[in-house]
Amino acid sequence: MADDFQSGHSGASETYPVQCSALRKNGHVMLKGRPCKIVSMTTSKTGKHGHAKVKPPHTSFGMQGFRQICKLAQCFTVCDISDNFLHLMHDNGELREDLKLPDTDVGKEIKKKFDNGDNFSVTVLKALQEEQVFGIKAITKEQGDA
Repeated sequence: MADDFQSGHSGASETYPVQCSALRKNGHVMLKGRPCKIVSMTTSKTGKHGHAKVKPPHTSFGMQGFRQICKLAQCFTVCDISDNFLHLMHDNGELREDLKLPDTDVGKEIKKKFDNGDNFSVTVLKALQEEQVFGIKAITKEQGDA
C-alpha cells in the first residue's frame, strides 16, 4: 500500500523570530498571522538592570519578522464595486475581481469617489501572500487619453 502525501507550504522560510527590543518604528512584523507595518510603539526608560522595555501595540512573546516586505505594487483602474469586491483593470488589460474593498478610510474614499463617478486608480501592495489596496490616484484626462 502506497502512502499519498500532499505537499504544503508552511511559510516558515518567509518569517523569522525577532525580539521586541529589535523592532523599530516603520519596520515590519507579523501580528496575528498578518504582515503589518509598525506605526507606533512605546519604550520605557532604562530599568535598574539596564534594559529598556519595549511595548508594541500588540505585545507577543513569539514575535515574527518577515523577509519579503513588498513583491508587487501595481496600479489598477476601478471599473466597478459589487458585494464589497473591487472590479479592477490593469493597463495591460488584466481584470481582477478578487480584492475586497478595504474596511478603512481608504475604502471609504474609494466608495465615495466611485459613487461620484470620478475616474481614478488604486495601488495594490503585496506582502508575503497577502494583497491590499492602500492608495488612490486620480486619473487626469491626459493620462486617460495616452
